[in-house]
Amino acid sequence: MVGQQRRKLGNLNSYRPLSPGSVLRKRYKIISLIGQGGMGAVYHAQDSRLAGRECAVKEVLPTPNVFPEEQQQTQEQFYREASMLARLDHPGLPKVSDYFSESGREYLVMDFVPGRDLHEILNEQKRRNEFLSEAVVLTWLSQICDALSYLHSQEPPILHRDIKPSNIKITPRGVIKLVDFGLVKELSEDDNRTITVVQGRGTLQYTPLEQYGGDTGHTDARSDIYALGATLYHLLTNSPPADAKSRFLTPGDMVPPREVNPAISQQTEKAIFAAMAMHPDDRPVSVEAFREMLLGSNDKIALVEKRLRHLAWQQALDNNRWWLLAVGLLLAFSVIITLYSPVIKP
Repeated sequence: MVGQQRRKLGNLNSYRPLSPGSVLRKRYKIISLIGQGGMGAVYHAQDSRLAGRECAVKEVLPTPNVFPEEQQQTQEQFYREASMLARLDHPGLPKVSDYFSESGREYLVMDFVPGRDLHEILNEQKRRNEFLSEAVVLTWLSQICDALSYLHSQEPPILHRDIKPSNIKITPRGVIKLVDFGLVKELSEDDNRTITVVQGRGTLQYTPLEQYGGDTGHTDARSDIYALGATLYHLLTNSPPADAKSRFLTPGDMVPPREVNPAISQQTEKAIFAAMAMHPDDRPVSVEAFREMLLGSNDKIALVEKRLRHLAWQQALDNNRWWLLAVGLLLAFSVIITLYSPVIKP
């Protein structure tokens, strides 16, 4: 090789997650490890500048065995994507509040979402040998569709690319949140390739065939729709569907959901098959088109809207509970004063 050989960065075999009590940026104190993967980890943390605020901190490890200038490009890309995420504001998405680099690692700080993820709920149902109610699941799916429609309506559109039960949380009040921006990307009009700082292809059973190409594969909103259909299949059958590669090699490999759970309506099964079509052109063109296919009947729409209004009412009560308590105490005090104050005679 002509000239001085560049030195590659080392591998990540020595990686250790942060310990509880560690402090990042003199601000975020690590409480516990939420999850860990090949590209980093997610932590539950406390914000020392805002008393009582809990947050989730996503740690992204540097790409192994690359040249320093390539790592610099990756870091710049992380900042671009983190800045993009920080601009998002939707009740179905955790709010990104900060991003920074420290000790060669990148960090993304967002709202901590309390509650359980849908994979935990599925495991509980499976242990009981029970299926989730279709009406409840459709209520969840309607909320997920709201969040995805918001992402896809951005200019340019934003794809999530890793929709699955474990990346969907339900708060104690029943509000659905689509979490983990691990594979999110901004879809530009002049470059439809999927390029993201967190390299990955999604999770096998929920990933469409076009996403198997990683950064060389073309993905668009219909790729998220495939994952949404696969997630719906899993939620209603207690089992993930056959992955796209197996279905490509063995057509008919996916068991129809109504054969597993006869309580599933024909309309819902039809929507699942449409969303999980092997070729993107055979899928619904948008999340809203998929939702209309899923909730086409007036009865279903009315039921889901009723449940969503109930959730909205619960959320409003929760958000204003201290104000309501103060009003209640004032009213009680007024009643006591009225009943027990001495009568003043002229």
